[in-house]
Amino acid sequence: MRRPVFSNLIVASGFLALAQLMTPTDAAAEARLALVIGQSAYRTVPELPNAANDAKGMTELLGNAGFTVTTAANLAQNEMRTAISDFAGKVGASGADTVALVFYAGHGLQIDGENYLVPVDLDPKREADIPLQGVRLNDLLNTLGALPTRARIFMLDACRNNPFPALSGAGHGLAIVDTKAGAPGSFISYSTSPGAEAEDGNGIDSPYTTAALTIAKQPNLPIEEVFKRIRVAVAQSTDGRQIPWESSSLTTDFRFFGESSGSTPAVPGASAMALASGTRSVEDWRKTLRGKPAMAAYELVITEDTVEAYQAYIELYAQDTRTPRLRTVLERRRQMLAWERATAINTRASFEAYLANWDNSDLAATARRLLLRVQNRNYGVPVAAAATPVAVAMAPTCPCSTPTAPATPANPSVAPVIKKRVDDTPPKRKVVETPPKRRPPPEEVVYERAPPPGPPPAAIMQGVGIGIGIGMGMGGRGGGDHYRGDYRRY
Repeated sequence: MRRPVFSNLIVASGFLALAQLMTPTDAAAEARLALVIGQSAYRTVPELPNAANDAKGMTELLGNAGFTVTTAANLAQNEMRTAISDFAGKVGASGADTVALVFYAGHGLQIDGENYLVPVDLDPKREADIPLQGVRLNDLLNTLGALPTRARIFMLDACRNNPFPALSGAGHGLAIVDTKAGAPGSFISYSTSPGAEAEDGNGIDSPYTTAALTIAKQPNLPIEEVFKRIRVAVAQSTDGRQIPWESSSLTTDFRFFGESSGSTPAVPGASAMALASGTRSVEDWRKTLRGKPAMAAYELVITEDTVEAYQAYIELYAQDTRTPRLRTVLERRRQMLAWERATAINTRASFEAYLANWDNSDLAATARRLLLRVQNRNYGVPVAAAATPVAVAMAPTCPCSTPTAPATPANPSVAPVIKKRVDDTPPKRKVVETPPKRRPPPEEVVYERAPPPGPPPAAIMQGVGIGIGIGMGMGGRGGGDHYRGDYRRY
């Protein structure tokens, strides 16, 4: 009797274990795919040994976090584009309940307001070579942004110094990328602030990746909290020289380890560098910081990473040893915000406004070049002005057949304006004001164009008579009508 009971217990235990394995956790319920790229062995500039180590460490971390990881190292341009395309194919096939993550370690460049990832075979002779030889960051963002996913996460340890001597006019660091300007559901993290340069580090990993490998392992931390803690850790390890930055348009919660729920709203304030500069004013931050120890206040403003927070700290802790560093961060942040606005608007006025305030910045030469480019656009006012007399001269006497001047890309409102002008002005019949044109007598037509044999003379005279009647009715244009009418008749 004991055997069947024991057997039943074993069977029951087996079913219980199987049920636990088949019951998905929230992390397992969503598909997690990651692409990890480590660019170390550059061919024309010194290697980045830590980039390879960073990629290896992140591959292990993400694998433990439930990601299916594709790792690629030392990619040339075509190989990088292929890797991104193949990864996008996997994400698209995985369905809408997918978290897609891309980690990139290597060089990155900013040219004319655009950010580029640097393949290992890049060998530029001038700045104009970068769009041809590099890989645009926006191409990566847009490729994944076009796919239905739960979340897209981009971690870029790519703000290292510019190693290419031919690119002396390139801006320092990377330009701002605002995830709110694209498809919702994206999170992007830079290893340092926009316009700043990250350090490769003295250890086996960069300061940014070192912090990420430690902090992301902590269970049940929302992604926004993970990267706030990464920012504080990196700022401390570099003595404030490097402050990571992120922007978010996530619509769901995400945790590397622990329970995540797609129905849970994301924590607000995920964009540490929101273009709207957050919701708290400088005065609000003064009230929050007043009376706190300098170190506690410093960590608080680093955590939030907003212009208002830095401004309040500088005012309240003017004598603190960390204040000069934060003043530099604040100045560069304002500059990069102005640069982002100038390139986004992309007009003469926007670049002139940037140069009025930042004429001595590292991006001033690029701003002048882009200003010259927009000044040379062949737009509008002369084109619109040239269209007006043509349309008036072509206006016929019958309003029902008024031709409409074609609209132009430079000024699509030309056509409606001209049409209204013609329709509202009835044709004037001031024949006396127009010098009469010479009308050839009917005999000239008969003599110049002899009738072919066949039609009777009565038909010829009838055609001539009609031509004369039309000519007299149309005023100065009668001669031309008469000639054409007789030509058609004959």
